[in-house]
Parts: sequence; structure tokens; C-alpha cells
Amino acid sequence: MAGRHHSSASKYLRSRLLLFTLSLLALSLLFYTFSPSPTVPRTIHATLNPNVDYSFVSSLEKFLINSKSYPTLSDDTVTATITQQDVEKLDDLISRKQTQRLDDNSFYPLSSPIRVYVYNMPSKFTYDLLWLFRNTYKETNNLTSNGSPVHRLIEQHSVDYWLWADLIAPESQRLLKNVVRVHKQEEADLFYIPFFTTISFFLLEKQQCKALYREALKWVTDQPAWKRSEGRDHILPVHHPWSFKSVRKFMKNAIWLLPDMDSTGNWYKPGQVYLEKDLILPYVPNVDLCDSKCFSDSKRNILIFFRGRLKRNAGGKIRSKLMTELSSAEDVVIEEGSAGEAGKAAAQSGMRKSIFCLSPAGDTPSSARLFDAIVSGCIPVVISDELELPFEGILDYRKIALFVYSSDALQPGWLLTFLRSVSPAQIREMQLNIAKHSRHFLYSHPAQPMGPEDLVWRMMAGKMVNMKLHVRRSQRVVKESRSLCTCDCRRPNSTNPHIFS
Repeated sequence: MAGRHHSSASKYLRSRLLLFTLSLLALSLLFYTFSPSPTVPRTIHATLNPNVDYSFVSSLEKFLINSKSYPTLSDDTVTATITQQDVEKLDDLISRKQTQRLDDNSFYPLSSPIRVYVYNMPSKFTYDLLWLFRNTYKETNNLTSNGSPVHRLIEQHSVDYWLWADLIAPESQRLLKNVVRVHKQEEADLFYIPFFTTISFFLLEKQQCKALYREALKWVTDQPAWKRSEGRDHILPVHHPWSFKSVRKFMKNAIWLLPDMDSTGNWYKPGQVYLEKDLILPYVPNVDLCDSKCFSDSKRNILIFFRGRLKRNAGGKIRSKLMTELSSAEDVVIEEGSAGEAGKAAAQSGMRKSIFCLSPAGDTPSSARLFDAIVSGCIPVVISDELELPFEGILDYRKIALFVYSSDALQPGWLLTFLRSVSPAQIREMQLNIAKHSRHFLYSHPAQPMGPEDLVWRMMAGKMVNMKLHVRRSQRVVKESRSLCTCDCRRPNSTNPHIFS
């Protein structure tokens, strides 16, 4: 009897335990099902390192002070008049070094760090311009012709600063391992031109700026390394489409760092920019990063958000048309942008409350708004048919953004219907992907692994072999030989198709 009683008690306890377990599972399922939004794990979201500067102004302040203590390193930048013999000597040294690296490393050049030579240009092209920005950004409210604050524009396009500051920092302070600075030109894969074209364009008088551009052009093109390759292995930051415009046609062979590739001819002439040669870099975001806590706390009850200039030229004319189309919807916010801290705060707050953020074309196909949306955790809706994207050889933007043809977006009711049809599961997945990808768009000093500076050199590695091909080819092919007619390009006679002219 005692054994039977013990068996009954055990069954009772097991039944209670099973019931308790099933109840917990049911409660967990209910919580998951009705939870309003996913919590982004801290491990996948970009976080701000307190020991790293992400602000251009803050970083620049420290850089200008600390750079005085950087050790003076030997450098062979040429300052005297050169001869053709100097060019040929450098070419021979570079060829020998490359052959040696090929023999010594089975994976060269695919797995080797890129070796970059940074020109030691006179301070009027570098430090003087940085000090000019630093000494004026608090006092001036200068605006461009379209109403944009010039100092904010300089910050948005400050890719030249972030790359240069990392390259010239003491090696002990650098974190990136896929690029190293070399101090002998014969050891270089690429040559970096540290001229701040955007600062000079906006903060110097027009004629003073053009004169400085001509001086920079002469200084660079007089270098033997430039003459050797005609600039094909030189990196030229011209991230603002207005910068360096008066002379850049003379440097069209260089690798340009660009915000986009406008095809209208307004900003770049035919043959000046193309993806095989040049590199697209993201704008510096205007808003702060929405980290894991911000992401989980954000109540995203706005379907579509846009704040910015509504009157734009070229492809940007679509903005005012979109406002007319969308402004009557109750869960849509379309606002005219404003400058200053108040405007930034309003844009940041709106993006953090929204599921989708419109990223239409402006005067150019690209806009900083795309990157503002990404770091705000808002899914970008890109309406810019001519847009080229940064690091697209590495990043799959389809996982973090929606792309809409301009013709579709302007059809009555189409855009709202399309965005409302995106499932909650797809939205959650894209938000999680944005959380993982936002670090790729945060410029910083020191530059961080997988940040935009790092991805620049990863993309550059993919261009190097082709670039070297064109350098060597240009050294042996007779100039203009490709323009000579061959049998393949002869045209049939208009009166007799069997006779070629």
C-alpha cells in the first residue's frame, strides 16, 4: 500500500510540473505574439565607444593639437624640378618592388595590406584649411545659394579629413590593418592627395580658391609619381560636387572619392567619373546614432517621414510632387527642413519615431538623408533612379532599404499602398539588419574596423589590379591608338551597304 501511495504522489507531482511548464510556454508564446516591436540585441547594434571621436568638430580640435606631437618621419616627396630621368628611375624602382612582393607573397596583391604614400603637401593645402574651419565654424552663419549652412556641408563631406587623419596617425594608434602608410614612393600601391577641396571652396573667396586650386594642380602633377602613371594610382577626394570643379578635368585619371555619379552633366563631364575607376563614399550623418537602448525605446508610430528642402533642381523636383501626393495621409509627416540645432533635433526625433524615411534625390542623386535614416534605425525608401551607393561591392542594400522607381512613386496612391503592404515580419528583419549595418557609416578617429574608412580600403583593394593594368598599358600603348579606325568600326556606305567608308 505504501509503495502504491508513493507512486500516486509521484504521478501527481509530475502532472503539476508538466502543467506549470506548459503554462510558461503558453505565456511566452503570447508575449512573443503580441509584443509591439523586437528588442535589438546589444551585441548586433553599433555602439559608440567613449574613447573614440565621431564628431568632426570634436575630432578636429584634438587632431590639430595632437598632430604637433606626431614624430617627424623621413619623406621623399619631391619639391625640386624633376626630369624625365627621375620619372623613369621611380618607375623602375616601383616595378622591382612589385615584382619582389609578387615573388615573396603567393597571395599578393589580393591579401596584402594596401601601401599608401601620403604626399607631404605645403600647409596651405592641408593644416591651414583645417585651422580656417576650426576658427570660423562657431562665428559664421554663411549660407549657400540654396540656403544650406556651409560649415554643415563641409562636415557632411569631410571624408578627406577622416581618411587623412587615420593615415598619418602614429602606427601605434591605428586600428586598421588592411592599409599601411609608406614613406618611400617606390613602395606605394597608391598615392593619397591630402588637399581639402571642400573647405577651400566654401571658406575662401572665389578668386583665392581658384588660385589655390591651380597651385594644387601644378604641385601634384609635377610629382614624378603622377607623371609616371598620369595620376591613375592617385586618390583625389572631391566629395562635394562643386569642389575642385575649375581644374579637376586635368586630373580625370585619378581615383576620385565621390558622393555619387550624376549623369546629367551638371556636376561631372562625360568621361570624368565611372565606377571602374572611382569610389562612392557615404556622407557623414547629420544625426546621432540610435543605439540599442534608443532602438528599443523608440515608438515608431509614423509610417513615412521626410524633413528637408522641398524645392530642388534636376531630379530633386520630385520632392515637391511627393509632398502633394502624401501630405494628406494621417500617419505621414512631410516637413520643410530648417538649419541649425533645432532643425537637426527635429529631423532626428522624426526619424526615430518612423518606420520608413523617404530618401528622394536632391540637386544630385544622393543625399545625406539616406545615411541619417540608417543610423536612426529608420528604413530608407530610396526614390532616386540615378543613385550609386557606397561600398555596394561589399554591402547588400536590399537588406536595409527599399528602392522605388520615381515613376511608380508619383502614381496616385501607389507609394502608400506599397509601404502598407510590407509585412511586420519584413519590417522587423530590415530593422535588425539596419542595427547591424549602421557601424559601416560612422566615421571616427581612430578609424574603426568595418567602419567607412575600413571599407574604403577593402573596396580599393578590388580596384588595384585593374588600376595597375591601366598604368602599365598607358606606358606602352601609343597615345590615341584606340581612336584609330579598324575594320570593325567602319560604316556601310549610305548608297551601297556592301561598300564601307
